[in-house]
Parts: sequence; C-alpha cells; structure tokens
Amino acid sequence: MLESDWCPSSAVRETAAGCERWNRISAMMNPGNRAACPANAERVLVLQGGGALGSYQAGAYQALCHFGFEPNWIAGISIGAVNAAIIAGNEPAQRVRKLKEFWEKVSSPVPWVAVPVPVPKGGQQRELFNESNAALVVTFGVPGFFTPRMPPAPLWPKGSPESQSYYDTSPLRRTLEQLVDFDRINDLKCRLSLGTVGVTSGNFRYFDNVELNRLGKRMGPEHVMASGALPPGFPSIVIDGEHYWDGGVASNTPLDYVLDAETDNDLLIFQVDLFSARGPLPKTLLDAAEREKDIRFSSRTRMTTDKNRQLHNTRKAVRDLINKLPDNLKDDPSAIFLRQAMRENTVTVVHLIYKSKYYETNSKDYDFSHASMVEHWEAGVEDVHLSMRHKEWLERPQSGDTMVSYDLSDEAPIKKE
Repeated sequence: MLESDWCPSSAVRETAAGCERWNRISAMMNPGNRAACPANAERVLVLQGGGALGSYQAGAYQALCHFGFEPNWIAGISIGAVNAAIIAGNEPAQRVRKLKEFWEKVSSPVPWVAVPVPVPKGGQQRELFNESNAALVVTFGVPGFFTPRMPPAPLWPKGSPESQSYYDTSPLRRTLEQLVDFDRINDLKCRLSLGTVGVTSGNFRYFDNVELNRLGKRMGPEHVMASGALPPGFPSIVIDGEHYWDGGVASNTPLDYVLDAETDNDLLIFQVDLFSARGPLPKTLLDAAEREKDIRFSSRTRMTTDKNRQLHNTRKAVRDLINKLPDNLKDDPSAIFLRQAMRENTVTVVHLIYKSKYYETNSKDYDFSHASMVEHWEAGVEDVHLSMRHKEWLERPQSGDTMVSYDLSDEAPIKKE
C-alpha cells in the first residue's frame, strides 16, 4: 500500500537528490516504526486549502496509513478537496499510488520550457529557483490542472464564462476522471465533504456524499472543482444552476462543518493545515506578503478550534451543574431539556501544520516544482512521525475533557487548553 520503493521519474531528471529524499521517506516506513492503532472513535481527516503545498497533506496521509489511521470521513477545501477526492475515490491499497500520480503529474515541467536545472540546496539561489518555477506556473499553467486562457480573459465578451478567470481548469476535470472512482464515492465507501461558497449568495455550502445520496444526487468532478475554484484565477463551477467558488474564500478549514455535522460519535480528527499562524517578523516586502497570507489562511482554523473547545467545555459545565441540583429539581422539565441538549461526544484534534522553509516566499502555494513537491511530502511524513511519538494524543480525552487539541512546536507537544 505504501509503495515505499517508489521513486518518481521526474526526480531523476532533476538529479538523484529527489530519489534520495524519497528513500528517506521509505526508511521511515519500515515496520519497526509502526505504532499502536488509534482510539476507538470515528476517524476524520480534515484538509485545508493551500495549492502547491497540498503535497504535505499527501505525505501526511501516507504516514497516517502506516500508523493504522484509515479515515472513515474526509473533509476538504480547495487542494484539500482534490486530495480528499483521490483518497475517498480509490480502494485503500491504491490511494497512496494515486496521490503520487497526481502530484507527479502537476509537478512535471512544461515540455516546451523544461530544461534540467540542478536544484540549489538553499539560500538566495533556492529562493530564485522557487520564484522562477512559480513564474512559469503563472505564465504556462500546471500540467493536468489548469492552462492560461487564450486569448486572455479581458479580451472575451463581458459576461462570458471566459471573461471571469485567468485560467481554464478543464484539465483538472480530465485528471479527476482518470484518478478518482466517483462510483466508489457515491457508494458511500467513505464519507466525503467538500467546502464551497455560492458566488451570488456568499453563503458557505458543503457538498457531502452522504447528504447528496439522501437527496438522490451524485457527487462528480464538478463538486471537487467547485471547491478549488479560487477567483480570479479559476472560473466558478455551475452545479444545479448555481455558481460556486473555492470554499477558502469564506473559511479555509472544514473543521467547523465536521463538528457541527457529528455530535453523537466520538471523533479522532487529524487536521492538516498548510499555513502556519506562527512565524518570524518580516524583513522584506516578500516576507510581509508571505506572513500576511499565512495569518489570513490560518486564523480561521485557530478561531474554529478555540470556539468549539469553549462550546464543549460550556456544555460540560452545564452537565456538572445539573448533577449538583437537589433531587426534587433534577426531574424538572427544564433540567431534563438541558441534560438532553448538553449530551455530546468527545473530540480529539491532532493538528498538523506545514512550516515554511526559510527560502520559501509568498509564491510557495503556486510553486509546483517537483523539488518543492517532494520536500512538502517529506515534511508531512516527518510531522506525522513526530506526532505519533505521543501516543496519549490518540486516546479518548481524559479528566472529563470533551474536546482537546494538540500540535507540535519545535518537536515538543503543545496541548491547547
């Protein structure tokens, strides 16, 4: 399943360094590194948006499978929706291979500008290398994902679909049709929830294969594309007569939806984010642009976690208060109503957050170079292995807690109270 000996062909084109990085990943996947299975809870994978950084999520998923974490439910936004669809739309034994196929495709150099260039190890040369690759993406698009409109959007008639976005995402539809078995998704082998925003309503909407099934509808490539239709780069996607954009326009994490949709079963959630709220003080304009983007896309995640933890602990306090009531008040209709309303599941969130390399800039989410893709994938694998050192994170919350969340800081666990 893990196909640890896989080494992408384009890595060979870039030098042997790419294969060496994949070999380091493979070494981490030996059986001696396995840990105990996670707690008996519904296992959920929550995937944030973040463009080219999404290979971090793929690496994290590969490592989570290694540790026995196979999700029952995957919720994604933007590139997280693409990764989520590939995972949910394939047999477990094929998922990592399909993820690698996708990331290999989108990180392949554009044929007519492909020139073998050694990848600098770091510093200003690596920063220039990344910026050059990002510039190529802006100019020529990404194979199997999107291509620039010709003629450009301003030259199309006002009101036409082509006039409202710089790129055409029809290549992504073909890629999804090749890599994703939508029959499997619609057979509900794994729950899949994809976040979008209505263009005219401004309202958040999740397309959920379980809910669609109840309505007699099916999930298809258009639902995945709608979740990743970030304007003005990508066009809105029409579903049932309504236009939808990338869910990240409203919120870049699906955690809220998961917590609202499931209040009965215990949840063990691995939330994989691509932008970190923490970072150094900017020193240049590029640093400032990167820091602003990180904060903008990470702050909603932090707020969601804090809000829901507060709500869970409030419910616990109400339950404790009801238990302290005199016997003659415990059967009061108001007490009975509150007791029922305050029933809840327990939630554990293990937060995996990609941390930028010092040579990455504001373009990191559209630098689809193969070298960066492999680095992001490797970082996802490593962060899961660091997290799994703390087996207590996978246990049901103790000491009466109903919601706890953990993340890593300098390889040390932080429990968020």
